[in-house]
Amino acid sequence: MKIAIIDGYVDEPACFGVPPYISPYIRYIAGALVERGIGRDNISYFTIDGIRNSKKEDLALLGRADLVVILSGMTVPGKYLRSSPITLKEIEYLCRTAAGVKVIGGPIRLGYSSEGGMAASTLEMADENVFVARQDIEAFVHDIIAPGPCIGDPDNVEHRMRTVGEIGRWADKGAFIIRQHPDFPNIMCEMETYRGCGRDTHCSFCTEFFYGPSTYRSVEDVVAEAASLYKEGALYFRLGRQPDLFTYHAVDSGDSLPRPNPQALESLYSGIRKVAPGLEVLHMDNANPATIATYPDECSKIMKTILKYHTPGDVAAMGMESADPAVIRANNLKAMPDDVFEAVKLMNEIGSIRGENGLSHLLPGLNFVHGLAGETKKTFGLNYDFLKNILDDGLLLRRINIRQVMPFSGTPVAEQQLPLAKNRKMFLKYKEKVRKDIDLPMLKRVVPEGTVLKDVLCEVWSESSVGTFGRQLGSYPILVGISEKLPIGEFVDVRVTGHGFRSISATVVRE
Repeated sequence: MKIAIIDGYVDEPACFGVPPYISPYIRYIAGALVERGIGRDNISYFTIDGIRNSKKEDLALLGRADLVVILSGMTVPGKYLRSSPITLKEIEYLCRTAAGVKVIGGPIRLGYSSEGGMAASTLEMADENVFVARQDIEAFVHDIIAPGPCIGDPDNVEHRMRTVGEIGRWADKGAFIIRQHPDFPNIMCEMETYRGCGRDTHCSFCTEFFYGPSTYRSVEDVVAEAASLYKEGALYFRLGRQPDLFTYHAVDSGDSLPRPNPQALESLYSGIRKVAPGLEVLHMDNANPATIATYPDECSKIMKTILKYHTPGDVAAMGMESADPAVIRANNLKAMPDDVFEAVKLMNEIGSIRGENGLSHLLPGLNFVHGLAGETKKTFGLNYDFLKNILDDGLLLRRINIRQVMPFSGTPVAEQQLPLAKNRKMFLKYKEKVRKDIDLPMLKRVVPEGTVLKDVLCEVWSESSVGTFGRQLGSYPILVGISEKLPIGEFVDVRVTGHGFRSISATVVRE
C-alpha cells in the first residue's frame, strides 16, 4: 500500500511549518502510519512547492497512491520568502489527480483565509472520496489504517484528538520523513513541548484554545524526539510548538497565571544538548510577557538556562497585540503595556549580549493585531508611542510583527462580526510610520554596519538585480541581500553594509 503525504504548510499562533521549517505534524503523521504497519519505503513526502515544480512521474505517484494526506492551515497571516502555502484551488486539483482516499487536515479544519483582514471560510469538499479530519489529522490517519494493513472505512473513523503518549511514539517513528524534505539537511525542525492555552479565558482572536487546556509532553519524550531527529541528520531545532515556553510544566499557583518551573526547562535544554551534541541551532518561540512580568525571578532563571544551552540569534515572540488598555480589556489580551515593557527590559538585560554568529543571544519580538473590538484612532497612537519608548530607552527588539486580525468561526472576534476594513487606511499609514521611524533605527541597533553574520544560507536569487537573498537558519531570521549571485544552498559569512526597514544588505566575507 502506497501513502503520499503532502505538506501544504502550517502557520499558527504557536506552530510554524513553512520552509525552511518542517512542522511536527508531518512527523506525527508519518510515525502514525509506521505504527500501523506501513513500511517507510511506502510513505512518500512532498511539499506543495515541490509539487508545483514536480516532474510528471511525481504527479503519477500521487495518482497511484492508495491514501493521500494533505496537511495545511494558516490561522495567522504571514509573508514568506520563497514558499507559498497551498491554495484551495491546488487542494481541489490534487484531490482530482489522486485516485485513492484523500484526507485533509491540520489547522485548515478551522477554516481558510488567504490574508489578514479577511474572515476565514469553512473548508467544504464536494468529492465523496475526500475526508476532512475535523480534529487531529495524525489521529485520523492512524485510525483509518486497518489491520493488514489496509484502508478502513473513513466514515467509521472517529474524529478525535491525539494523546501526548501517541505523539511521543509517533514523533520517534516518524523522524525519518525529514530526509525526504527537498531542503534537507538545511531544515528547521519545529518541536512541540505542549499545546493548548493555560489561561482561564482567552484572547478574542486566537485559535490556540481550540486545542483545549495545556497538555504537556514529558521532558523525556521531547528529548527522545530530538535524539531521533539528530540520528536522522537534523542539526537545526526550535522549541516552537507551545504558546508560552516559560510555562512548560508550570505549577498551578491558584492565580490566573501558573508559576514557571525553571527545573523543567533546565532538564529539557540540557537533555537536548546531551543527545544532539553537534547541533547547529537550538532556538525557541513564544513567551507570554505577563508570565515574565509576574514571575521575574523564575523567568530570569529560565532565560539564563536558555543562554547556557541554546545558540545565539534566539527570539522570544511576545503577543502584546495592543498597547491600548481599552482594546486589551475588550479582547481579554494577555498583558498591559507596563507588563510588556518590563518583560522586554528583563530579556534585554539577560539576553542582549552578542554571540559568535553576530547576533544577540536572546531578544524579544512583539506581535500586534489590528481590527479588534475597541480599536480607535487612539489605538494606533498608543501602539506607536509604546514602540518609540522602547527605542528611546535603548532597548532591543528583534522583530515587530504588525498584522490585521483573521477571524475564525468559534472565536469571539468572529462572533462580533466587526467591520474588518474599518481602519484600513489608518492601519497602512501607521504601519509605514512604524517601519520608517522604529524598525529602521532598531535594525541598525540590532545589527550595526560592519557586523559579521555567520552561516547565512543563500535561498533565492533576486529577480530585479544580480544578487542573492539569504537568511541564517533560526527563529525569525533577518533577510540579507547580497550583491552577487551565489549558489543556492550555500552557507556564507557576510558583513553588514546597509539597512532597509526589515532587511539588511551585506557583502561576503572571504579569507
